[in-house]
Amino acid sequence: MAAMTVVSGVGLLVDDRVLAGAAIWAKPFKFAVSFVVYALALAWMLTLVTRGRRTGWWAGTVVAVASLGEMVIITGQVIRGKRSHFNVATPFDNMLFQVMAVTVVVLWAGTLVIAVLLLRARIADRASALAIRAGVLLALAGAGFGYLMTQPTPEQRAADRRGAADVVGAHAVGVPDGGPSMPFTGWSTTGGDLRVPHFVGMHALQALPLFLLVLVALAPRVPRLRDARVRLRLVRVASVSYALLVALVLWQALRGQPLIHPDGATLAATAALATATAAGTYAALRPGRKRTPGPDGRAADGPSLRRTSGTSGTCASTAPPRPGRAAADRRSG
Repeated sequence: MAAMTVVSGVGLLVDDRVLAGAAIWAKPFKFAVSFVVYALALAWMLTLVTRGRRTGWWAGTVVAVASLGEMVIITGQVIRGKRSHFNVATPFDNMLFQVMAVTVVVLWAGTLVIAVLLLRARIADRASALAIRAGVLLALAGAGFGYLMTQPTPEQRAADRRGAADVVGAHAVGVPDGGPSMPFTGWSTTGGDLRVPHFVGMHALQALPLFLLVLVALAPRVPRLRDARVRLRLVRVASVSYALLVALVLWQALRGQPLIHPDGATLAATAALATATAAGTYAALRPGRKRTPGPDGRAADGPSLRRTSGTSGTCASTAPPRPGRAAADRRSG
């Protein structure tokens, strides 16, 4: 995939052909870059698997081979000057599209196996475990949104009944593919685009672990982040907020609304999400309640603050006074 990034990058520079409103080499370039970061993240996560390592090795290999198969078809169709996705214009094009559909399902299934292994793995740091597991589960959801793109539009169904359908499925919602779009991403600026939730969901695989790495890197400078419990709470907030963000952009796309032209409902939902995230972050960073000892050495809301050593380490002493000492106290009284 790294090599294909270079090849398709050169193609963008020297090949001026345009297909479906975008430079013809843009699709293989974006897929290659996406697969590079996706594969690197999965490879690292597989090193954390503690049970079923051989199963994990095979699942990773399946993901790599499926990705390679998809890239071969995408690149081959670019060389032919044809669409790779949704193309049913000829029996050969339709066959290639069906093979691509199979590779996507296989890739998803391989990632699912890795997700199950990570859910069963013993990862000592709870924040790391949550970031990895939430990331891979959200990535599975994002990949699953690709199924929505394969559903024919009403116009395509009508053309299919007439036997004149060349394309079945679309990225855009409410407008035809190939219209005005955002630079580089190619996401529609006039209608909804299912590639947005697909992209955001899949790259939770990198975003959440990277968020935790940033917290760890900042810990030497920010005392509150040195507490593992604070980092865990922050990762919880980030995971829930990210999942809600995926749901938000999916809702926006399904309503045929461009990402960069949100309506009032989308803006209100975004503001609510931002407010909830800020409140959750504030709560996660607040220091824990400290116990104040009373005059008898006991905390107002807990056991005695006096300490004693035992076989299990230092603990709060709650032992009653010795009988002999109690009797002496009564006599002196």
